[in-house]
Amino acid sequence: MESEPLTRLVERLQALCLDLGLTVATAESCTGGLIAKLITDIPGSSGYFRGGVVSYSDDVKALLLDVPRDQLAAHGAVSAQVARAMAMGARQRTAAGLAVSVTGVSGPGGGSPAKPVGLTYVAVADSAGVEVRRFVWSGDRSANRESSARAAVEILLSRLVPASGAEPVETGADGPKSGPASGGQP
Repeated sequence: MESEPLTRLVERLQALCLDLGLTVATAESCTGGLIAKLITDIPGSSGYFRGGVVSYSDDVKALLLDVPRDQLAAHGAVSAQVARAMAMGARQRTAAGLAVSVTGVSGPGGGSPAKPVGLTYVAVADSAGVEVRRFVWSGDRSANRESSARAAVEILLSRLVPASGAEPVETGADGPKSGPASGGQP
């Protein structure tokens, strides 16, 4: 399922985190733990990966990631506000330097006119704040999940690049295509 380039991105994430002494945590919904799997597939990940929460239900988002129930009710699980809260909750709960969250509609069902299949929000929280990006993928369930995982790793890398002085991450034709989400403030 994962491509060689995605594996290389995760290897780069690991190298940067280990070099900088930073830790990472994940809060995943639509990816179902894929990001954590990609990270832990690489030997040495225990040197920087704190753990993750697969928060598929709203109850788990609220109970384990401290996502406010009023945000879930007002905006729905697939929203910039909930992605932001998930990342902040994962970072706080795990004491990680960075936390990434993903929430979306992978498909094939579950979409609506307001929230179509492929709509995904990815957030990264660190000591500088939270960045949220909105994507709309056009693949099948597997491709949408992989695209979301790739976006999450690329956004993590983009947060680390200024700290490391490394070259910016290159994005391929299937990489992130849209900028920050509007309405990202809770």
